Amino acid sequence: MIRETIVTTVSGAGVVHIAPFGLTEAPGGWVIAPFVPSTTLENLRAVPALVANYTEDVRIFAGCLTGRREWPCVASARVAPPRLAAALAHAEMAVVAVDESAERPRFHLRVVHRATWAPFAGFNRAQAAVVEAAILVSRLTMLPREKVEREIAYLQIAVDKTAGAAEREAWDWLMAAVSAHYAA
Repeated sequence: MIRETIVTTVSGAGVVHIAPFGLTEAPGGWVIAPFVPSTTLENLRAVPALVANYTEDVRIFAGCLTGRREWPCVASARVAPPRLAAALAHAEMAVVAVDESAERPRFHLRVVHRATWAPFAGFNRAQAAVVEAAILVSRLTMLPREKVEREIAYLQIAVDKTAGAAEREAWDWLMAAVSAHYAA
């Protein structure tokens, strides 16, 4: 199982980095596999901990992929990286092992603290569509244009039918990124 989260990490100098990430469930914990090169990878090497933030604000997923990485954070209880202020819940995780790879090292994580801050009311279809579109945007250089356009057309249906203002804003940011990518 892969759980889509917003991950917070910090550099050795304490600079916070916020990024959407799919964490893979593994026996005894979770695994994160950042691409080489990436800020998340460098931060995990410098400070071997992260926070998995569970949020329903899909603007954070879309924002991180479209140059909007400034989201309020607050201190975590047991690890250096902070948690998102907008997190409904979060899990603080420590790196316990690393499987090196030239393309995507795999960091094995153990949860050291969990907290819940607000109830989760459930996603509407537009929120799920925005998360899926964010994943597509993160892979624009890897996927054929036809596949991206076909999937976006399908996801657009859910946005049109069920989106609120936040989901529409997030969707618009992602569509602008897709348009800019193909215009380049």
